[in-house]
Amino acid sequence: MIYFDNAATTRLDTDAFEAMKPYLLCDFGNASQPYSFSRKPKKALKKAREIIAKCINAFPEEIYFTSCGTESDNWALKGYYLSQNGKDVRIITSSIEHHAVLNCCKTIEKLGGRVDYLPVNSNGEIDTLSLEEIVSQNSLVSIMFVNNEIGSIQNIKDLCSIAHKNNCIFHTDAVQAIGHLRIDVKDLGVDMLSASAHKFNGPKGIGFLYINKNMNLPSFIDGGSQEFGKRAGTENIASIVGMAAALKKNCELLEENTTRIKKMERLLMDRLYSSGLDFRRNGSGNGIPGNISLSFRGIDGELLLHRLDLMGYSVSTGSACDGKKNQISHVIKAIGVNKEYAKGTIRISLSKDNTEEEISLFCNDIEQLVKTLVK
Repeated sequence: MIYFDNAATTRLDTDAFEAMKPYLLCDFGNASQPYSFSRKPKKALKKAREIIAKCINAFPEEIYFTSCGTESDNWALKGYYLSQNGKDVRIITSSIEHHAVLNCCKTIEKLGGRVDYLPVNSNGEIDTLSLEEIVSQNSLVSIMFVNNEIGSIQNIKDLCSIAHKNNCIFHTDAVQAIGHLRIDVKDLGVDMLSASAHKFNGPKGIGFLYINKNMNLPSFIDGGSQEFGKRAGTENIASIVGMAAALKKNCELLEENTTRIKKMERLLMDRLYSSGLDFRRNGSGNGIPGNISLSFRGIDGELLLHRLDLMGYSVSTGSACDGKKNQISHVIKAIGVNKEYAKGTIRISLSKDNTEEEISLFCNDIEQLVKTLVK
C-alpha cells in the first residue's frame, strides 16, 4: 500500500507514540485530582502546553486543548456569537473554507447572525481588497491558513491587519498549516487559531485552540473547571503529550521535511507533465508543499480513486470530511474549474515518509490507468 492522502491524516510519529505510552499504561491518573498519583499527569499537561505555545510563539495560558480542529473551529465561531449577547453578529469568511467553518456559519445564520463569503481567484487566493470592501466594525473574520483540497496559502498577516484596522476579531483555521509552515501568532496578529494533531503526525482525537489572552471567549463545553475553566472534560493526557511531541519534532525538522517533500512533488509533476495526459493542476503550485490537486479531462475522479485503490494507492477526491458525497467540491467550483475537468479531480498529498520509488511507481500506473479510462 502506498499512502498519498496525508492531508486527510498522517502516520503517528514513533517518538510521539513512545511519549504517550506511560500515560496510557502507568501514569494514567486524572490530572485534576489532588493526590500524588496525579502529579505526573498534571506536570505532563503543563509541559505539553508550554511546548505547543513555544512552537507558535504564544503564552501557555493561550493554549486550550480540544478534541480536534473541528471543535476548535466551532468554539471560535460559536463562542464569538455567544459573546455578543444577542447583538447583531457578522461573520466574514471565504467560499472555500473547510466544512467545520462553513457549517458553523450556517448554524449562526439560522440563529439570526449574518455571514458574508469572500470570493477567491482561480488559484484559490483571497484578494485583500475584497475584505477591505466589505469589512465593518465588530465582526469576526475567519479565514483558513491553507486550503485542505488545493493547498493554497492565504496572506493571513495582511488579512488580519485589515480586520484589526476595522476593530474586528480574526480567527484562522490552521489545521493544514501547523507543523508544515513556520507560524508565529504574535507576528501574524491572529486572535484565534485552530489546530489538529493528526495532521502533523500526532494522534487522532486531540487538537487545540489558541485564544489571545486579551480575548474573553465564553466556555464551549460546560462542566468541570478544566482548561482554565473554559473547556470542561477530563484531559486526554496521553494524546496531549503525543501532540506536543509530534509538533515539536515537525517544527524542528520543518526545513528538512519541506525540502524533501518539494523534491518529490517536482518529480511527480515533471513526470505527469511529460506524460501527455490531459489534466490541469488546481491552485498556483506555490501552496503548501505536497498538496497536489489534479483534474483530468473526461474521466470520473471517483472511479479513478477506486481503481487506484485496487492498485494499492490511497488518494482522495477532495476533503476527507466530505467523503460520502460524490459530487464536485465547493472548492473546485469556487476556483472555476471547467466542468470537463472538474469531475475528474483527485488530491495527492505527500509527506516526509513518501519515497522517490513510490512516486515513480505511481506515475507509471496512473499514466496507464488514465489512458485506459479516457478511451
